[in-house]
Amino acid sequence: MPRPRRAVLTILATAAALTAPLAATLPADAATSSGCAGGGFTVTANGRTFTKADSSRLPASTLVNVRGRYVEFDFAPVTGNISNYVYTGAANPESMTGGVRTPVFASKTVDLGAVLTKDVEARADGTDLTILSPGGSAKVKIQAKDCATGGIFQQEVESETSTKPVVFTHTLAPGMAYFTNPYTGKINFGNGGVFRGKDSPQVATRLSQTATVAVWSVASGGRMGGVLGEDSVELSAGATACVSDCQAQNQVRGSLPVTDPAFSG
Repeated sequence: MPRPRRAVLTILATAAALTAPLAATLPADAATSSGCAGGGFTVTANGRTFTKADSSRLPASTLVNVRGRYVEFDFAPVTGNISNYVYTGAANPESMTGGVRTPVFASKTVDLGAVLTKDVEARADGTDLTILSPGGSAKVKIQAKDCATGGIFQQEVESETSTKPVVFTHTLAPGMAYFTNPYTGKINFGNGGVFRGKDSPQVATRLSQTATVAVWSVASGGRMGGVLGEDSVELSAGATACVSDCQAQNQVRGSLPVTDPAFSG
């Protein structure tokens, strides 16, 4: 169902201060069926369909290219990093792009280094994608949905040899900025128009925040997610401190208020 939109505030320049199996996906209510209509990922590397590879044979610079109807990004299987996260501008009644290709993140990196040197596997199932990249000391799992809006991305890290938190650094693409939403008091990112998103942490502490870069300390088994659209401005309490089998206890019961006029009018 299309969501109403109005002209919205100009973005403020600065902001206030893998334990699940491979087949698991993001929660069912992470995106609506209409927002995902026609979605589906293809995964390639060096121009060929990618499903599985021995990462010990890959250079750290290797990229796996994820391409969907609505979402595109690249994944580095040896380091666990994400780059070039883009909304394609494909038509959808819930799209916030206005039909314009919209880069969102330049990168989402983790400070593991080139340690993920075992078999990396990618599995696409309809609009869902899971990538598991393990190593001797850590593993990274990526879960994504090819949808125009909703909870559409999750990057998890589990350390095998250390309890030290992992540092995640999110760098926005040119034209995007973090801002304090005056209707919720929480930090969103956007492009000065109707585009709205937010970082969705679990067992994570924000270390620093600028208009374009957010740095987080994430406990082993924690994750950083991404939410777009109306879900990103709901007045929710946030995720609980959970590092395994978290979906059931984090479910929302009933509806949440939406006060941002981009979606509440």
